[in-house]
Amino acid sequence: MAIGFMEVHLVKAKGLYNADIFGKMDPYVLIQYGGQEQKSSVAIGQGKNPVWNEKFMFKVEYPRSSDQHKLILKIMDNDLYTNEFVGQAIIHVGDLLAQGVENGEAKLQTLKYRVVRANNSYCGEIDVGVSFAKKVFFTFNS
Repeated sequence: MAIGFMEVHLVKAKGLYNADIFGKMDPYVLIQYGGQEQKSSVAIGQGKNPVWNEKFMFKVEYPRSSDQHKLILKIMDNDLYTNEFVGQAIIHVGDLLAQGVENGEAKLQTLKYRVVRANNSYCGEIDVGVSFAKKVFFTFNS
């Protein structure tokens, strides 16, 4: 089993569904991978076209079952009392990880991914880049 680190570069989103009835929403992203979760900053007042430009690191074990090689980005609207689900994007990273394990590293340039609501209807796009670096272990012989 190979171990490494996956870096997720959350850039921006465009044309999101506005979960607020009045005014602009305050979106943030929950990024989930393999039982790990991280949260972006809240893009206060940025509404349907937020910009984050943040990076997140996840520990990766490879191989695992293929259904576990999904990066899930849940876009939420930060409100005073409740946080509403705006939509989500799923990035399948199994091929990226396999290439990274074989070559030591691999990278997906920043791409646009479809954001869908709970009923799978399109509600915008999110720009994300992903890279993976295999952790190298050294052994010393005395």
